[in-house]
Amino acid sequence: MKPDIAYRQPKSILNRGNGYLSGYTHSLNPYAGCAFGCSFCYVRKLPVSLFKGRDWGTWVDVKQEAEKVLRKEMIREKKKGEVTIFMSSSTDPYQPVERKERITRFLLETMVENPPDFLFVQTRSPLVRRDIDLLKQFGDKLRVSMTIETDDDAIRKQFSPKAPQVSSRLNALEDLKRHGIRTQAAIAPVLPSTEKFPSLLKGIADRVCIDDFYMGDGSGGKRTERLGVFELFDEIGKENWTVDTAYRIVENRMYEVFAKEQVLISQDGFAPY
Repeated sequence: MKPDIAYRQPKSILNRGNGYLSGYTHSLNPYAGCAFGCSFCYVRKLPVSLFKGRDWGTWVDVKQEAEKVLRKEMIREKKKGEVTIFMSSSTDPYQPVERKERITRFLLETMVENPPDFLFVQTRSPLVRRDIDLLKQFGDKLRVSMTIETDDDAIRKQFSPKAPQVSSRLNALEDLKRHGIRTQAAIAPVLPSTEKFPSLLKGIADRVCIDDFYMGDGSGGKRTERLGVFELFDEIGKENWTVDTAYRIVENRMYEVFAKEQVLISQDGFAPY
């Protein structure tokens, strides 16, 4: 079922970086809500979702003319000093509605004209390939991080059935790399995967970031537990992947393909530059 789409004109678009994203001066969210509706998404329990009073994944707010607001804010903020932007912290900038609305593309066009000191684009959608022409203009001031929690599509369907297939994300990452764009595979949160996972990422990701529920949900795993995610592991007999050391399985596998400095853990993998 398609999410309900609403439109609003934001008064501001850049938010101050804090908490997990304290390394950035700002975060930037082209939309509120996310049609992917992943079971483990911590945003379900944030005010942006709770105040809406509707199930996460069933609604999306489109921030119309956000690029006009961004243009003014970029001029203002760059006068104050360095500007580093994380896009996006509470939505996916390339969720399905972006095909029509193109808010993310308009924002990128604006930032090409007046670029930040660094831009980090976080997505799980292969639609990011559409904007390669813009992304490569940022040069080394940009990194695209593709979320690939597992290499097993059956696992993906268990936890995020509305998210893009694993193979399509891998293909998108390969395309980005081929065009000289700095890439990262974000195994976040860690879901059950196979021993072949590292070989699938070799050559298409400059580095990998590994994060789990305990390090990444801001509450030592308690927020995730309240979402009922751990029960989804039990349903498929993968409860051993819910312990706080499970990420080490993936980490050690990655060292077989990647150099130590190419494997980052939790917050380090989402830091600027």
